[in-house]
Amino acid sequence: MSPDTSLQFFQCNPAANGEPPLPAAAGILGMSSLHHPAPGLPWPVQRVRMPLLGDGAKQLHEYWYSASPCRRGHFQDIHYSCNAELLYGAIELEEGHGSDTGTALQLAAERAYRQLFSLLEAEGFPHLWRIWNYVPRINEMEHGLERYRQFNIGRHEAFADFERPVNSSPAACALGVEDGPLSIAFLAARQAPRCIENPRQTSAFAYPRQYGPRSPTFTRAAIAGNDILFISGTASIVGHGTVHIGDVVAQTRETMANITVLVEQARQLAPDAGYSLAGLDYRVYIRHAVDYARVRSTLEQLIGPGIRAVYVQADVCRSDLLVEVEAHGIPQANQQADATAQRR
Repeated sequence: MSPDTSLQFFQCNPAANGEPPLPAAAGILGMSSLHHPAPGLPWPVQRVRMPLLGDGAKQLHEYWYSASPCRRGHFQDIHYSCNAELLYGAIELEEGHGSDTGTALQLAAERAYRQLFSLLEAEGFPHLWRIWNYVPRINEMEHGLERYRQFNIGRHEAFADFERPVNSSPAACALGVEDGPLSIAFLAARQAPRCIENPRQTSAFAYPRQYGPRSPTFTRAAIAGNDILFISGTASIVGHGTVHIGDVVAQTRETMANITVLVEQARQLAPDAGYSLAGLDYRVYIRHAVDYARVRSTLEQLIGPGIRAVYVQADVCRSDLLVEVEAHGIPQANQQADATAQRR
């Protein structure tokens, strides 16, 4: 992957003074907005309907971009951008009505993923790198089944119908929002990522049936493109079971123990990338806002006071999990190459 098309990340508070300038608009692949994004943006936007925690910004925009100009378009319900090597898309679907073949959420998830896979086939980007799933009322019981498990059925059906092997699934997360549509954003490419599993944990796609009729479909982490590291939503799970139930500090520490193992695995696959806990960008999902200070303090003890983290209130996919952490890391060499490409 050339410097012009290598993936980069930029984060800003649109209400703050003195923020660095945005990346060149032509190269923006897509954006995640923890607030109300401005209407009419030319690139796809995933609106993250989760309140930011802490005393700082109440809004935040996160951009994925490269130095290469993008082509933008719509495919069914998906808004997408792509360049020669990368594609970013976002889709929001309201739940309709259930049927004899599944619940409303299950059918919405299946429809979203069918559209996603159809787009990737049409545009020639066969390899998913990262997916962000935000599911309304994720822990509620409906029709005798937790909504997260309904979502997993729909996602799994689409993977099966498009003959996507679950053991090469992308890095992903699935978090709960209070209300709104099913929201999915994704990064895909022409180049396959290298998947990473955690020896401390059962692979998600191999979970026993006690966690639902269909297992979750994601890998624990992945290295993609120019050694970009994506760490999936990670929690206090050892084997396949939740540990430290009711103790948010212990769950945070266990979560970071899992992430530490993933970083170590990544170093073995890409020894020159320089991955470290302190070099990652984190998003931290906390079930109860009252736990924010304890979670932040614990992470700063483990990683350092300079940790680059965004804290939000969200429901985690298991009702006994109090915190989930995801991360990504872009090697410094990639960022320097991108700066050179932007100046040309």
